[in-house]
Amino acid sequence: MVREFSVIIERDAEGYYVATVPALRGCHTQAKSLDTLLERIREAIELCLEVEGEDIQIQEFIGVQRVQVEV
Repeated sequence: MVREFSVIIERDAEGYYVATVPALRGCHTQAKSLDTLLERIREAIELCLEVEGEDIQIQEFIGVQRVQVEV
């Protein structure tokens, strides 16, 4: 069975790419390149599915919005 997940990708202060899968609690990884990051997040997703099981409710991804606040 093929499953599809939304992945959020950000870059941290040291230049690493960080990937997070909102639908899978604790599913995240990091890498110096996007190619390596995508390989690693696929592995992380597979591991999370093994632990969590197949009954995960996938939420529909709507988008990302940047919000400014004064601090």
